[in-house]
Formats: sequence, structure tokens, C-alpha cells
Amino acid sequence: MSVPEAAEFLGLSRASAYRYAEAGLLPTKRFGRRVYVVRARLSDLLESNDAPEAGAA
Repeated sequence: MSVPEAAEFLGLSRASAYRYAEAGLLPTKRFGRRVYVVRARLSDLLESNDAPEAGAA
């Protein structure tokens, strides 16, 4: 999923989601210049309660 889609899903701003992705707090894959959040790894992250909290970055 795209970073903006992940932001909406997580209840974050688009800018915060990109900051989390850059910091390595969101599981991402890069294809060329595009950055995508890996859905399966995001689900695992949410289930483990290690997800970033809004305002933490």
C-alpha cells in the first residue's frame, strides 16, 4: 500500500507516515523512487503492539 494509504489506515498525517517510514518505524519497500508499506509486515507490527503512536516522531 502507498504511504498515504497507510497514513489514513493508521490515523496519521501523510507527513508523519513519511517520517516514520524514513526512520524505519514503518515496514517499507522501495521500487525506484516510490515507497510502499508492506501490508503483511504492517499487520504483524500492529498485532505486536510495537506500532508508532501519533505524535511520537
